[in-house]
Amino acid sequence: MFATEDHAEADRLMRICNACRYCEGLCAVFPAMELRRTFLDGDLNYLANLCHQCGACYFDCQYAPPHEFAVNVPQTLSKVRAGSYRAYVWPQAFAPMFEKNGLAVALAAALGVAAFLFGFMAWSDPGVMFSAQHGEGAFYRIMPHAAMAWLFGLAFLYAIVALTMGFRAFWKDIGASGEAVGGGSLWQAVKDAGRLRYLDGGGVGCMNEDERPTDRRRHYHHATFYGFLLCFASTCSATLAHYLFGWEAPYAWYSVPVVLGFVGGCGLVVGPLGLFAAKTRRDPAMADTGRYGMDVAFLAMLFLLGVTGLLLLLLRATPAMGTLLAVHLGVVFAFFLTMPYGKFVHGLYRFGALVRHAMERRAGHSVGEAAG
Repeated sequence: MFATEDHAEADRLMRICNACRYCEGLCAVFPAMELRRTFLDGDLNYLANLCHQCGACYFDCQYAPPHEFAVNVPQTLSKVRAGSYRAYVWPQAFAPMFEKNGLAVALAAALGVAAFLFGFMAWSDPGVMFSAQHGEGAFYRIMPHAAMAWLFGLAFLYAIVALTMGFRAFWKDIGASGEAVGGGSLWQAVKDAGRLRYLDGGGVGCMNEDERPTDRRRHYHHATFYGFLLCFASTCSATLAHYLFGWEAPYAWYSVPVVLGFVGGCGLVVGPLGLFAAKTRRDPAMADTGRYGMDVAFLAMLFLLGVTGLLLLLLRATPAMGTLLAVHLGVVFAFFLTMPYGKFVHGLYRFGALVRHAMERRAGHSVGEAAG
């Protein structure tokens, strides 16, 4: 008995693909599939999160629509993958948020928090809020550092706990919780994720709008991924500078936090814009259009993180700094709150699937036979 119709359809397709095996060299999904004779819901969720949506199997498949077998692996696994986000969410009562976490909700959350912070800071000291601030500690004249640290620290901590609990449920369901993760498997997964190994269609590139492969979507993913990591590294380095050395923001243009934040912010502008453009041009036959809003909301939040951060950096010595600080912090806070209930979780589960795949490759045995 399958959890959803999408699981039942994925099971049907995997059985056909297991008999054919023409696509086994395209990505990690098909070698992982070949280790199984039957497919439980956890197996299908694992394969779905291992899929990078390169589209190569759709255009290579002799049984793709309009064939009567109607094999459409990218679209079906996309639906299963989105369903897995709801299945593993913590707490489970918040699962419906994946259906409602569209662009309007994300923007409303960001604007609502920004408006609250703007009103709070303007009411506290309008003279400081709407005048140019210079020198060390300028940000904290508008909003005290302690208030900023507690407010955003608690939101970030909640997001980390919720993501950890969701990943724990995913890891258990795909049958990996009883096995030790070796350093070799973990390092292999880091390398595969770091270069988006399986977003290349088996080496020729990603198929997006038609059968002609390109690397554009892969490059935009890289810009987004590394842009986010650089912004996170910027925040971490600024935190260390504050607590270890007593240096207060804003920092000099040549400082580590500013350089990392500027480069990362540029990545968060270019990457999401490119991915959104690719999404609008994607062949609808491969897309899961029912989750379009959630995907767009995630890209929009990343884009706003980059844009508001760059604007705050560029205009930090002007009277606009207070307003921009409120807007940027509103976007950051809303992003933290929606992290466990939106498309952000796909990166976490996909990395877990890559680790599991590396473990299976190293084990070198059939999961189906071992289970029997």
